[in-house]
Amino acid sequence: MKSAPARMYPSPTLDPMYIPVDQVAVEERVARFKTRSIKNEAKLAGIKMAISMIDLTTLEGKDSPGKVIQLCQKALRPSELPGVPQVAAVCVFPNMIPIAKKVLKGSQVKIACVSTAFPAAQVPLDIKIEDVRRSVELGADEIDMVISRGQFLAGEYNYVFDEIAQVKEACGKARLKVILETGELETLDNVRRASFIAMRAGADFIKTSTGKVTINATMPVTLVMLECIRDYYDDTGIQIGMKPAGGIKTSKDALHYLVMVKETLGDAWLDPYWFRFGASSVLNDLLMQYAKMVKGAYQSLDYFSLS
Repeated sequence: MKSAPARMYPSPTLDPMYIPVDQVAVEERVARFKTRSIKNEAKLAGIKMAISMIDLTTLEGKDSPGKVIQLCQKALRPSELPGVPQVAAVCVFPNMIPIAKKVLKGSQVKIACVSTAFPAAQVPLDIKIEDVRRSVELGADEIDMVISRGQFLAGEYNYVFDEIAQVKEACGKARLKVILETGELETLDNVRRASFIAMRAGADFIKTSTGKVTINATMPVTLVMLECIRDYYDDTGIQIGMKPAGGIKTSKDALHYLVMVKETLGDAWLDPYWFRFGASSVLNDLLMQYAKMVKGAYQSLDYFSLS
């Protein structure tokens, strides 16, 4: 794989981000993904894979050290059932990083942190940069930033590009997930444009949503972003990760997303290093389905913690 991309805003006449999105074709393809039948060993493998790709998240004003500790313990051991993998990461606010770091020490579970004045991102750039640097110093392995949607919708694409590039620089060795907040971008053409701007500016992942708006991840939006990743890889040889967040409620939903990833990007992306679910609520449904397949009977939701 090649190194990180050069920080250069693309020419409108040269970059594939300017290809319009055919919304009807996107919706038709998504409908086909939902018809795929996954059963028996393939379904069990898919459920385990989906669990291993979850960013278990708590991002509320009432978050406490106790809640973060419980979340980290669930990340390390989602279930007492044998064979259940750990999740990919725990995502918290910056002040909770030291607590998560202590509980997760020695494990493979990453610490992700929302920065840049999540979720609105309505503060000056220097404050955003300091927020990122502090999070990295505290021990974050991954930084989740939010683009400035107001500037993007006003056509100030260079501003958005430069902001992402500066945040990427402040991340140091931490991986950067760029949240587009697709529910506020209004059109699939805007989703495509924002995806390419983020990747050109240095994103390691592109992510749909904060989970704090009315419309979060949808399969059509995610497909557009996956196709952007494919086109960008074909153009540059640089592999970019993907994270749909919010709106994924059931194991069936998760398996449909995995089918879409496989058929759009291939097996190389079917790995927690390159694909994540920002969907904490789906974990318990995945665990219920796993229990059904290995024990032959469903367990009550009472057997699983809510965190």
